[in-house]
Amino acid sequence: MIRADPLENPVPLIRRVYAYAAYRLGDGPDAEDATSDTFERALRYRKSYDKRKGEPAAWLLGIARRCVDDIFAARPPTTDTEYDQQAPGELDSDAVRRLSVQSAVLQLDDRARELIALRYGADLTAKQIARLFGERTNTIEVALHRALAKLRSTLDDDTALPTASRSSMEPPTVSTTLGRDA
Repeated sequence: MIRADPLENPVPLIRRVYAYAAYRLGDGPDAEDATSDTFERALRYRKSYDKRKGEPAAWLLGIARRCVDDIFAARPPTTDTEYDQQAPGELDSDAVRRLSVQSAVLQLDDRARELIALRYGADLTAKQIARLFGERTNTIEVALHRALAKLRSTLDDDTALPTASRSSMEPPTVSTTLGRDA
């Protein structure tokens, strides 16, 4: 029996896995480590890939989720100290928007953050995410809709923005940052 090689065209897969890892861990060494760990495991277990169970990207993202979780587990626990302090001088509105979205995403529960990361970080469709979780597409669509509604609500609240920027700009909306096509 001839098996399909899930790593036949690796370049777009590497980009997608890195985008997911960077969305969850932040751009940089941790995302690179998670990406390389993902492909190391994929190479080791490539014979276990079953084309009938999903696309190679979904298979790899399932592996990437575990690699990201391993990196989170290895990190030392954080304290409740707030690390995002206002920088001296004028902040660029894009930086303020990113910090606002990051703050709003951190207020979501783990499952909602994971769904947002898979949808917007890894650019998976609701159907692909449903296959990854073994759930119905409608269940994932509803969960994504609720997560985005919570994000919008948080971002529309004035507390989502640093104090100095409130008077200089209106709060960003998720529709301009993440899109409304969930």
